[in-house]
Amino acid sequence: MAGQAAELVFDEATKRYGDHPPAVDRLSLTVPAGEICVLVGPSGGGKTTALKLVNRLIPLTSGDIRIDGRSIEEQDVTQLRRGIGYVIQNVGLFPHQTVEANIGTVPRLYGRDRKWIRERARELLELVGLDPSYAKRYPSSLSGGQRQRVGLARALAADPPLLLMDEPFSAIDPIVRARLQDEFLRLQREVRKTVVFVTHDVDEAIKVGDRIAILREGGRLAQYDTPQRILEQPADDFVAQFVGADRALKALALRTVGELPLRPTVDGAPRIPRTASLRDALALLLGEDA
Repeated sequence: MAGQAAELVFDEATKRYGDHPPAVDRLSLTVPAGEICVLVGPSGGGKTTALKLVNRLIPLTSGDIRIDGRSIEEQDVTQLRRGIGYVIQNVGLFPHQTVEANIGTVPRLYGRDRKWIRERARELLELVGLDPSYAKRYPSSLSGGQRQRVGLARALAADPPLLLMDEPFSAIDPIVRARLQDEFLRLQREVRKTVVFVTHDVDEAIKVGDRIAILREGGRLAQYDTPQRILEQPADDFVAQFVGADRALKALALRTVGELPLRPTVDGAPRIPRTASLRDALALLLGEDA
């Protein structure tokens, strides 16, 4: 299964703690192989719980989750987790190990030798936008954004078919966060993994998601659809209020200037690349009073 993107299916997946109401309630959705599914919702919506059900960090109460048609309950839990990349908010790098050793954590468990790990670490550092010389550094010498990139490299080291990402960029300042989002999307175009991505930020969900699952409080699915359909056709008032009254403006971020019928440029008019979003174009026009 390594190296291939895997279809992920939640089938009536439910998590209940004792006699309390469900944290995740009969969640059913399919993430096609190679796509990014973003889970968003209010506090108490069960986003992180749903994520941790996939690698059995939290056990299912009922229902099922399948990876490429195979139930997670049928798999050895250690092998299951080794086959899933996992990226968390505060990275969780081992402070006493070099960057290279951190990246090699799972390959070592598979019995990979030092030479293979050294080459794989350097390859992945370049892939996530870091110089290979970082391999011999320790996490304490890295910035937050650099540590997050190393965490992503570590998650990719064993070439898993599935990545779980739990608010990976939320503890980083907005400028670095935007760069990491762009880098992540570039990386996804190259490696094409199936990704489940948890965030509390609707704008981030719209930017990175192929599909967005909006969960209500109590872990019930409100809508599962493409970003454009969620913005243009919210399923109900809850979804409409959650994505915001400015959803028409948010939708501009999903189309580029090059999609419009363009006329010749007027001398002295502000210029913007054809690849820029309509939202960026509107911001430029307003900023330039054009």
